[in-house]
Amino acid sequence: MKIGKKSLIRRISEQIAEMPAVGWREGSRDTPGLRCMTFKQYMSLCLYDKQDGYYRSGPVRIGREGDFYTSSAVGAVMAHCLTNYVWDYAVQAAVGRIQLVEWGAGTGRLTMQIQEAWRARAEYCSDLQCQPVLVEDHPGHLEEAKRTIDSETALFLSSDEALQGGGHWQELPAVVLANELLDAFPVNRVTVEQGKLVELGVAGNAEDGFYEVRMPLSDERIAAALQKGGIRLTEGQQTEVNLDAEQWLASMADVLGEGRVIIIDYGHEAEEYTASHRMKGTLLCYSDHIASDEPYLRIGEQDITAHVPFTPLRHAAEAGGWRIAYYGTQKQFLIDHGALGLLQNHSDTDPFGQAAKMNRAVRQLLLSDGMSETFKVLVLDK
Repeated sequence: MKIGKKSLIRRISEQIAEMPAVGWREGSRDTPGLRCMTFKQYMSLCLYDKQDGYYRSGPVRIGREGDFYTSSAVGAVMAHCLTNYVWDYAVQAAVGRIQLVEWGAGTGRLTMQIQEAWRARAEYCSDLQCQPVLVEDHPGHLEEAKRTIDSETALFLSSDEALQGGGHWQELPAVVLANELLDAFPVNRVTVEQGKLVELGVAGNAEDGFYEVRMPLSDERIAAALQKGGIRLTEGQQTEVNLDAEQWLASMADVLGEGRVIIIDYGHEAEEYTASHRMKGTLLCYSDHIASDEPYLRIGEQDITAHVPFTPLRHAAEAGGWRIAYYGTQKQFLIDHGALGLLQNHSDTDPFGQAAKMNRAVRQLLLSDGMSETFKVLVLDK
């Protein structure tokens, strides 16, 4: 069974050995403490370590040859609906030019599809311009995006550069698109043991492997986020707290002069997040398009993700001065903004013809396995 990148495993092991925190095995709080790091620290290293992190190194991660798909892989339905939505926003804002900032743009496929839909609409309606700004930290993804996007005016930035105002992108009205971004932020994991809220940590070493332990809460904001979000756990139930999602929103509020943020991600309200069938939370790992619940295998070589808790996220947004312009399921958003208009009557017998492919894409996004209900769209204005 594949364990992962040896150099990353070694660094995680060395950092655990230097941690001041101590934890305990489940049900063994009175035994000698085990040196540990928080799961959030472990997840951050697995995904974002500058040398070996999953999102910072290796081949392209998205698509048939990667580990997972995003909605842009299912035809251009999402791009068509987002184009309609951003266009209407630009018209209402009475601007001749708007910037579309895709944060976590991957290979740029969605931005490319929006560009194509925008050009098709502008050809008949107006000369309203949309400048693409792609924010991406995976070197391979960024290079692929530069080959994908056909625009001399496009900006390509790392997240650090974008937060520092690189390219002065924030000086024009902007729409920041975060499509399946927040689910990849490192999360704190918590549970209730003997009636008390405790955090899940990671102990172990490179020789014997890593394993889960309990530890005291590492951040007072964890309990506060659960309380504000109305998330109440039963004995032994686990869940995740995405403090970085709230911090990202705060960063957007600081850097964005005027504009809108569109968040598209899979997640739940508090009631669903803590439903009785979610005793182990929502954390999942993806490798070669296969899901598992084994974060201590394939270290640095698999995606680790958790569903977005939309109840506390909305509360944090409103507390940070954002106005909620839209909130609903992805399915409803697509219907509201033109997905059904893409369905075509046709007599083409070729199942791979353009019309047939578009019809399948619409049906897949609206009807397939309920995922379009699990995905939510949250739009925030500033």
